Amino acid sequence: MNGNVSSLEKMFLNADPVVQGVMILLFAASLLTWAIIIEKIFVLGGASRQAKRFRRVAQSAQAVDDDLLERLPRLPRQIVGAGLATGRIGLGPESQADFRARVEGSMRLTLSENVERLGRRTLILASIGSTSPFIGLFGTVWGITNSFIGIAATGETTLAVVAPGIAEALFATAMGLVAAIPAVLGYNLAVGYLKKIRGQAVGAISVLGQKMAFWRFQGKRPELNKE
Repeated sequence: MNGNVSSLEKMFLNADPVVQGVMILLFAASLLTWAIIIEKIFVLGGASRQAKRFRRVAQSAQAVDDDLLERLPRLPRQIVGAGLATGRIGLGPESQADFRARVEGSMRLTLSENVERLGRRTLILASIGSTSPFIGLFGTVWGITNSFIGIAATGETTLAVVAPGIAEALFATAMGLVAAIPAVLGYNLAVGYLKKIRGQAVGAISVLGQKMAFWRFQGKRPELNKE
């Protein structure tokens, strides 16, 4: 193991400055990728649990008021709070369907803002996943070019002449894949979480919007009629 590490260190130190720059860039991209992935695992995992609870609470809600807000986690509390505030604003005569559309629109807007916030930096993963192989390929081409230059300068085609450049080229390719593969997987994971969160929350919003409109116009929940 130590011998392999030592060989990689020597390969990096003896590499062409351009190839060294490619390796450093890809290593930094790999570190950034894992930092974002770890962050998203915790952040999106927590938001997913909140969305599931939001759906359950919405289905069992007997009133949409401040007491309900206290039972909700932070993310759904913001969404329901926006809908509750909108529902308490009188806009003159309106139908039950118009009221529901207005309330749900307010909650959906708040949801979109939160999903956008949760999805920050996921595009960085997409960018790293799509560009890292090409950056590694650039290092590969540069390393192979150096090998041909070495052959031309010495007139020899022995392994000792071509091996360093080829090794640099293969190492740059490997670095590109090491950076790209986790980035692509992390991006897909984050997108999947965001879709799941949005789906759960949209379902809860639809349920609450229907209940709020019914209670408002049937007059069975006076707290919805507060101005």
